[in-house]
Amino acid sequence: MAANRCVTTALFMLGFCALVALPAAQSSAGEAAKESARILLITGEDYPGHKWKETYPVVKAELEKDPRLTVDVLTDLKSLATVRLSDYDAAVLHFKNYDPEVPGRKGFDNLAGFVEQGGGLTILHFGCGAFEEFKDDFTRLAGRVWFGAKTPPGRRGHDPHGEFTVNTAKVDHPIVKGMEDFTTVDELYSCLEGETPITVLATAVSKVDHKVYPMVFVLQYGKGRVFHSVLGHDTAAFAAEGPAELHRRGCAWTAGLEPGPRK
Repeated sequence: MAANRCVTTALFMLGFCALVALPAAQSSAGEAAKESARILLITGEDYPGHKWKETYPVVKAELEKDPRLTVDVLTDLKSLATVRLSDYDAAVLHFKNYDPEVPGRKGFDNLAGFVEQGGGLTILHFGCGAFEEFKDDFTRLAGRVWFGAKTPPGRRGHDPHGEFTVNTAKVDHPIVKGMEDFTTVDELYSCLEGETPITVLATAVSKVDHKVYPMVFVLQYGKGRVFHSVLGHDTAAFAAEGPAELHRRGCAWTAGLEPGPRK
């Protein structure tokens, strides 16, 4: 009888452990079957030549052409310090702040902590110049950043605004899988610097110095994915088919979704 009780107890405990483990298994399966994502588009300030009030509605509309993406907009940069980013799957950084107190250290830490814990981040155009006051920390998050307000000798911020070809890298990455090279009318940025490891997904050749510059790249930050594109000077650049598709696919990827088909 004692032996039977031991066997019964052991079987009960095995069943109990299996039930305890079940939610984790269900959660894992749920993550694998993820079908939609909430995105927070963070904007509200930029260089005067970048009309953020005109461009952010275009960014939102182009992202939402992927029906799996729902995009909310935050225009009060002060609130980045307190907004509950955990309510979202990914954030889109579409601003350049000139006041070092806005969003400030708490705003940066909230964003960086969100990505480090597994949130996604998309950085667009002059977003590479955000958080200049925390340049070292921001470089680790963004991969490459604007060299700053004081242009180094022999450097320039970008080529003259005009048409150039974006060459998609021949790498095994879902964001650029099946994509062809395309032309766009934009600013070809030559102002990026940093040593953080990145995977380049698209490049362009400058008509000024004939050098190759990264236009789109990705990196890992803690548990989170970062997609960084310096394309998107104005509404036309954001709405152009090639950049819009890259941004849509990149944002979906940061949010843990498979990049969607062409729109």
